[in-house]
Amino acid sequence: MSDTPNLSSPELSFEEALKQLERIVTELESGQAPLEQSLKLYERGAELKALCEARLEAARLQVEKISLSKAGVPEGVVPADFS
Repeated sequence: MSDTPNLSSPELSFEEALKQLERIVTELESGQAPLEQSLKLYERGAELKALCEARLEAARLQVEKISLSKAGVPEGVVPADFS
């Protein structure tokens, strides 16, 4: 897995990180990797999971909803509430 980009690299998109994570999960679930390789894959998977979660949270915070007056006229934007 040395050909994968550094996690701190801005070039690693959410989609690329997710794809790598899915490959790691598939490989770990197969049970074919030796123990040392499995541990490295697990560590890389944990890093990718954290990256994906951070990217999703950043995207969630960027989402805004338009607030409307009682007459239905847009008044502005407010952060979306997903809770």
